[in-house]
Amino acid sequence: MASHQLQVLALIQLVILLLPSIGLYKMFEKAGVEGWKAFIPFYNTWIMQQLADRPKHWVFWQLIPVIGWFISMGIFVEFVKTFGKFRLYQHALAALLPVVYFPYLGFSPKEKFQGATQAKKYKKSTSREWIDAGVFAIVAATLIRTFVFEAYTIPTGSMEKTLLINDFLFVSKFSYGPRIPNTPLSVPFVHNTMPITNGNSYVEWIKIPYTRWFPSPVKRGDVVVFNFPAGDTVINLPDYQSLVPYYDVIRNLGHGNVDSGRQIVLDHPDDYPLVIRPVDKKENYIKRCVAVAGDTLQIKDQVLYINGQKQTFPPESQTYYTVVTKGQPLDETLMRDEYNLDMTSGEEVRSTDSPNKYIMLLTWAAHEKMLKNGLAVSIQPELDSNREVYPYADSYTWSRDNYGPLWIPASGATLTLTAQNYPLYERAIRVYEGNKFEMKDGKFFLNDQPVTQYTFKMNYYWMMGDNRHGSQDSRYWGFVPEDHVVGEAWLIWMSWNKGVRWSRLFKKIK
Repeated sequence: MASHQLQVLALIQLVILLLPSIGLYKMFEKAGVEGWKAFIPFYNTWIMQQLADRPKHWVFWQLIPVIGWFISMGIFVEFVKTFGKFRLYQHALAALLPVVYFPYLGFSPKEKFQGATQAKKYKKSTSREWIDAGVFAIVAATLIRTFVFEAYTIPTGSMEKTLLINDFLFVSKFSYGPRIPNTPLSVPFVHNTMPITNGNSYVEWIKIPYTRWFPSPVKRGDVVVFNFPAGDTVINLPDYQSLVPYYDVIRNLGHGNVDSGRQIVLDHPDDYPLVIRPVDKKENYIKRCVAVAGDTLQIKDQVLYINGQKQTFPPESQTYYTVVTKGQPLDETLMRDEYNLDMTSGEEVRSTDSPNKYIMLLTWAAHEKMLKNGLAVSIQPELDSNREVYPYADSYTWSRDNYGPLWIPASGATLTLTAQNYPLYERAIRVYEGNKFEMKDGKFFLNDQPVTQYTFKMNYYWMMGDNRHGSQDSRYWGFVPEDHVVGEAWLIWMSWNKGVRWSRLFKKIK
C-alpha cells in the first residue's frame, strides 16, 4: 500500500474522530468530564470507553486501517447508551451522523447522562440482534465500496490482453481520493438500474456537488475506472445503454446532423426510451490513462506521442499486424506458449495470399519477441483510416491511428477560443463544467456573455484501451473530467474462462 493511500486512510480516521467533537464537548460536560478532551483524537474515545465502562483496548484497534473506522462507530454507539439511547435509529445516527446527533444530545436540555450502570441494564432481543447485524453489514460494505475498494468485472475485450473478459478486479478508491456520491439516496449494491423492474436504483432528492477527499491526480499509464463521459443520456434498452451510446445513435440517424437525429429520437419515445443519469450513476468504464491534464497528445501510425515524446506500448496491449515470416511452419504449441497466440482462432490469425504473410493479433511483447527471435522478417501495424472519431467535425481529418495533436485541458489553464478548437472543447465547457456555451457568427458566448477565452475548472484525462482496434475510448467521445474518475484498477482477485485461470489470480494490474 502506497504512502499516500495510508495517509488518506489515516486522515479519514481523524475526520471520523474530530467531526463530532463540538457535540461531544457538551456531552462530556454533562458526564462531569472536561469538555476540551473531546477535541483530542483517540483520547476522546478513551474517555467515552471509560464513561461507558467498556474495554479500553478498543481505542487501540482504531489504529488499524479501515477496521478502525468501524471500531470508532461501535464506540460511539456504546457511548450514546449512557444517555439512554437504545433504539435502532438512535444507534444508526450515532454511527453514521455523529456530527449531527452528538450536538443534539450535548446541547439539548432534555438529554441527560445516565451512566454505564443504566446502559448495562438494557438487553437486546434476538430479532434486534439480527437486525443490527444486517444493518451493520450493509453499512460496512457500503462504506468500504465508497471509500476503500470496489469489486469490478471486465465485460469486454477493450483492455486485452492486459485485462481479459471475466477478470474480477479490486478497484482502489483512495488512489485518487474517495469521491463522495452525487446521489447518496440509492439502493445498496445496485449501480443504476433495479433488476426486474428496470427502474432507477436511486432518487435525486439530495444532490451533492463533486467532492473528493484528499485528492491525488491520475498518473499517466494508470489503469483507471471512470464513469462513461458520454453516458449522461442513454437509450434505456438492453441493446443500447453504453454499448451503443445515445450520441452515436443521433449522429447516425441524422447522417451527421445531431439536431436532426435528436428530433427523430424524441419523436419515437417507444423505440428510443431515454434516461438521464447523474455523473456517479453513469456506466463504469475501464481504460488506461495515456495523457493527463496539460499534456499534448498525438498518434502517428498507432504510435503515441505525449508532448512530442514517443511512448512505449504497454507490454500486453494488442493490435493487428501484418507479419512476414521466413516461410517456416508455425507450431501451434510454440505460438501459444511463446507468443500468447491461438493459431486456431480466426480472430487472432488470418492467412493471406502469400504463404509466409499473416494478419496476427499480437501483444507488444509478442511483437518484440518475434523480431528478436527471428521468427518474423517484418511486422507492420494494420492502420485504420476511418475518420469517424471525436470531435466528428469536417475540419478534422483524424483517424483512430493518426490523431491529433490535441491539448488536454487542465484546471486553471486558459484557452483562447477559436472556430477551429470549438468542436474539441465545447462539450467540456458546456456539459462537464455546467455552462451555457455557444458560438454565433464566429463569436463565443458564455452564459450569454461574449468571451474570447475560457479558464477550465477541472483537470481532464485521455483514456484509451490497450486493445487499440477493439476499444470504445477517448478517440470516440473525448475527454474524461476529473469528477468522473472512480478509482485505480489494482488487483485481479479472480479470473474465469470455462474454469479458473490460476495464473492470473492475485496479479497486480500494470
